[in-house]
Amino acid sequence: MPLNALRSFEAAARLGSFQAAAEELSVTPSAVSLQVRRLEEILDYIRDLYPDATLAVRERRERRALQLAPAAPRAATGALNRYAED
Repeated sequence: MPLNALRSFEAAARLGSFQAAAEELSVTPSAVSLQVRRLEEILDYIRDLYPDATLAVRERRERRALQLAPAAPRAATGALNRYAED
């Protein structure tokens, strides 16, 4: 997997725009866009090679989300209580 594509994607996701990512990476916004598009193409290719694997990963993610969902309100309440104590 190309490292520049991963860097561009990570920066764009973290900063919220190709412009901000480009400034941080010292490249043009179109270069960031191109790298993100390249990463998408690679991931689509991998998904097409292993369609059953991606389905299995998605199913595991969904099962895990259902397991964690009941704990979310308790975790949020605990975090709020800790924040209020500080």
